Amino acid sequence: MQILLIEDDDRVAGFVEKGLAEAGHSVVRARDGREGLIDAASGQFDLIILDRMLPHVEGMTILRTIRATGDLTPVLVLSALGDTDERVKGLRAGADDYLAKPFAMTELVARAEALSRRGGSPPPPSTMAIGGLEIDIAARIVRRGGKRIELTAREFRILEYLARNAGRVVTRSMLLEHVWDYHFDPQTNIIDQHVSRLRQKIERGFDESLIETVRGAGYRLKRA
Repeated sequence: MQILLIEDDDRVAGFVEKGLAEAGHSVVRARDGREGLIDAASGQFDLIILDRMLPHVEGMTILRTIRATGDLTPVLVLSALGDTDERVKGLRAGADDYLAKPFAMTELVARAEALSRRGGSPPPPSTMAIGGLEIDIAARIVRRGGKRIELTAREFRILEYLARNAGRVVTRSMLLEHVWDYHFDPQTNIIDQHVSRLRQKIERGFDESLIETVRGAGYRLKRA
């Protein structure tokens, strides 16, 4: 599943991201309500995990806004507000499930997967074709123009993450969390080095550059 996690607490977000990734799911994190509302509007997620107490835009406003647009993406509310009245408010606002903090990761994963089945969400694609690249996720094979490109495991993970977020800016922090499982900046140019090598491999022999450097922000894989 492609999951949007809207959670401002770094400790909780790191715990959730790690658990979902270990269960085989891809997670994009929004750190506040405004960012979460923008990401949710993209319509590219199979599930949204939503905290209630968020900066800028609170969780229930996000939920009501999503439902008002006709978006039926399953939403699992994850909140410290766990008494019966608060659960009822969340469900009536349009949540599909409600899990109180603290929680067990096994239960969160089980509820998330149950919501995916209930919503009839399709499984993540096993192949992607973006910007002339053909990416076979299961076999970990990449081709461009029919030519196979050999990547290291780390380079493949970077490319896969960029591809799943094609057209969007992927920050260095996002790559650190999703590819290296770091939740802090190690103050090195490790990401730039790996992206540079990846770019050389997928662009060698082609005129068009696919990976854009967005100054001061991160990287973006062109859709076409």
